Formats: sequence, C-alpha cells, structure tokens
Amino acid sequence: MTQHFEPTIRIQREAFDAGDVMRSLRAGRTDIGAVACFEGICRAHNTATQALGEQSVQALELEHYPGMTESSILGMVREAQQRWPLQAATIIHRIGVLLPGDPIVLVAVASAHRHAALEACAFLMDYLKTQAPFWKKETTSQGAQWVDAREADDAALARWGVAATNVGAAPR
Repeated sequence: MTQHFEPTIRIQREAFDAGDVMRSLRAGRTDIGAVACFEGICRAHNTATQALGEQSVQALELEHYPGMTESSILGMVREAQQRWPLQAATIIHRIGVLLPGDPIVLVAVASAHRHAALEACAFLMDYLKTQAPFWKKETTSQGAQWVDAREADDAALARWGVAATNVGAAPR
C-alpha cells in the first residue's frame, strides 16, 4: 500500500492560504481523485479555561523544537503512507504569537479515493495534536499559562491504535 512521495512540511510564522495549498497539491495531477484538508484556527476561548470562569484567549504562543519537529511530522506522514494509498501531503504549522482568528495548522492529503484522503487527514491531525513537539501558551486577562495535553486528544489518537506519549505537554 505504500506509495513514496516527499511530503511538504513547513513550520513557519507567516499565515498560509489553505486554498492555495490545496490547488498546488493537485496541480497538473490527473491521478488524484480526492484532497482532504483540515485547517485549525486560533479560537477566542478554551473550553477548559472557560469552564473555570476565566476570560477569553487574547493570544496563543506556539513554540517548537526545530529539526525534531519536522522529523516527527515526517514520521507521522510515513505512518499514514503505510496505512493508506496516498499521493501527496502537505502539513503547515505556525509558531510564534497568534491571535484569535489566525490560522494555526493545515493538513492537506491527496489520494485517488476520498476515504483514504479523509481518514489520513484525520489520522495526521490526531497525531499532530498529541505527538508533535509543539508547546502552547495561552494569554488571557488573568495572565499566561502553558496548555497541557488533553485526554480527549489522546483518545482521538487511540482510535488509530497509537498510544499518546504527550510530547506536546506543557514544559516544566
């Protein structure tokens, strides 16, 4: 089932355009029958902090470990290639200070068939959310705090038969 291609993996401060990425992923290709895309956007709230009566999120700061992050994401894409017949993949993740409404992450996957593209896209996003070495700090009117990994994200990854290692847990 493995099809070899070199995925595009970018860690960047600049915003991206999901439509441009999807168009370039399939440009000139007649073998691609489906492109699935997920774009994560910075929210003005965090469900966990909102339940505690805290204020809305004013900013989100993302840090990463250069080199290790890209290598980790490449490993995730290689795992997806083992599971589904993929033809292309692009993953873009932003770092730095982001404001509510800013795009954070983009996962775009191409395959000959929709099921493979949709499942691989969901798998990669679940994997990224728990296993990629990114750290998030939220700033609210009550100050800034590191965001811990969520059990719901670990459970989403577990449905693929992968155990979470909490690489993206808040630094100590």
